Amino acid sequence: MLDAESDDETVNVAGRFGATVERRSWNGFVDARRYALTRVQTRWILMLDADEALNAELCHAIETAPGDYDAYRLRRITSLCGQPIRTAGWSNEKLIRLFRSGRVRLTAHSVGGGADLHERWLAEGTVGELPGAILHDSYPTLASYREKFARYTTIEADSIHGSAKNLLRTTVTGIARLPWLIVRYGGWRDGWRGVLVAAFSAAYPIVVQWKALRTR
Repeated sequence: MLDAESDDETVNVAGRFGATVERRSWNGFVDARRYALTRVQTRWILMLDADEALNAELCHAIETAPGDYDAYRLRRITSLCGQPIRTAGWSNEKLIRLFRSGRVRLTAHSVGGGADLHERWLAEGTVGELPGAILHDSYPTLASYREKFARYTTIEADSIHGSAKNLLRTTVTGIARLPWLIVRYGGWRDGWRGVLVAAFSAAYPIVVQWKALRTR
């Protein structure tokens, strides 16, 4: 297990379950995962965040997968305030998360392209899909959603050079994207949660550009 100098019981709990723990300073999400990949000794790797879990169908699919591919895309369903959001772009995420060791590469994926925050796994070989879903419960309350929105937009803003031109272009795009997320992507079908997700998703790049311009 790779531990980024945590100050809770992570290391002790991992040790009690027989894990070998390596401690390393925190240098960002993508950096940590790239380093962790170099330490894996198994043939297959399953990547999950702390706020994700596998449903029963996906667990069975992984256990019985024939291994004919170098990587598998897994569907992820994200919840807001205890309710799965099945519209507004949150229901059909298909992410490469299960793969053979040495058969993927990791790149940063953010609004500006430079923030060490979100990542994208790219397979070097063949890619299949498995049934079932990753259950992503990252936003148990509205406060947690707002807090992560504020923190992530600040991190992304710090990685780009803000300009009035970029802010204007992003604002126009975001305004046009909002009704598309609500109507075309069906955000309205999830009630107020779907509309809220659509609004925050459309506003996200706008807020990043505004924060980048304000701190330039």
